Amino acid sequence: MEKIKLFAKEKKMNWEYDEEADVLYISFGRPQEAVGIDIGEGMILRYSEKLGEVVGFTIYGIRSHLFKELVK
Repeated sequence: MEKIKLFAKEKKMNWEYDEEADVLYISFGRPQEAVGIDIGEGMILRYSEKLGEVVGFTIYGIRSHLFKELVK
């Protein structure tokens, strides 16, 4: 099985929050084209086939994710 590089190099983390859609976009380095892999619970892992590494995440319904954690 091929290993996936998660954080091979130190890169600046960028993020953007779309309040209306309640979506958080996180990119390692500059945002770039990537394959989205649904890892469950509204989270999409962004994988660059060209680089062979994870380049970011997209999290849908971030408010409800945070609320669940805060009310525990």
